Amino acid sequence: MANDFLSDRTIRGQLKEIEQPHQIALVLLAHVLQCPKTWLLAHPEVHLSKTQADYLEGLLQRLEAGEPLPYLVGKQEFFGLEFEVNPSVLIPRPETEMLVEAALEWLQAHPSARKGIDVGTGSGCIAISLVSKCPDLHMLATDISPAALEVAKRNAQKHNTSDRVSFILCDLLPENPQTIDLVCANLPYIPTDKLIEANSLPWEPSLALNGGDSGLDLISKLLEKVPAFLSRQALILLETEATLGAQTLQLAKTFFPEADVSLHKDLFDRDRMIRIELK
Repeated sequence: MANDFLSDRTIRGQLKEIEQPHQIALVLLAHVLQCPKTWLLAHPEVHLSKTQADYLEGLLQRLEAGEPLPYLVGKQEFFGLEFEVNPSVLIPRPETEMLVEAALEWLQAHPSARKGIDVGTGSGCIAISLVSKCPDLHMLATDISPAALEVAKRNAQKHNTSDRVSFILCDLLPENPQTIDLVCANLPYIPTDKLIEANSLPWEPSLALNGGDSGLDLISKLLEKVPAFLSRQALILLETEATLGAQTLQLAKTFFPEADVSLHKDLFDRDRMIRIELK
């Protein structure tokens, strides 16, 4: 029976070093059986076929080897929505939700600002979450990775936002400037020599993690180029690495000396987001 696997000593042994092993086993079982977790818990009589049991065993071995759970099941929740993920894209993190919240708050206060750009979109989670909550918003989503853009496009289709999110393959910003009110960017910001410390490596794409020697190479490049795209009143939101908060703040002030620039902490009290507002 399926629920027997939730308490099976083999699974418990394989997951013993992992937090919340029962919940993880439940997620994997629901994935193998292609059913909701609630349905699985309500039907303890369900049996796994040999093929399903073998598949589950393979998933457990991959999990034990360090592969992130979202890649095993091919999805991750972000801002109340479910997104397809695979090793072509970074796994959306809860701390990035504060960037979406800050953007929505500003959009609510600026009803005429309805053109935005999500630079380095990855799975598309930021752009899609924003237009899902702000139906008259139109977002341009860019990425340098063709594979990442394909994932983002499928996510846009899944959430019925393809008509409000446009995708462009480019290095940060498109060649032809267009007027933008809102800029969101969760760019690679881990210094190259710290990549080995990233929890999900080597599973996640280094292209989405490696911020160069300083960790700020791409952020600096974006801040240099983005003024040509901005409306007179505009907001730029950047996620940054926790240990680089002060440096990112100073960098933002250097490029935007007349703007209202501030550094914000996440729920774990770590420097996380730079807010640049042009008034």
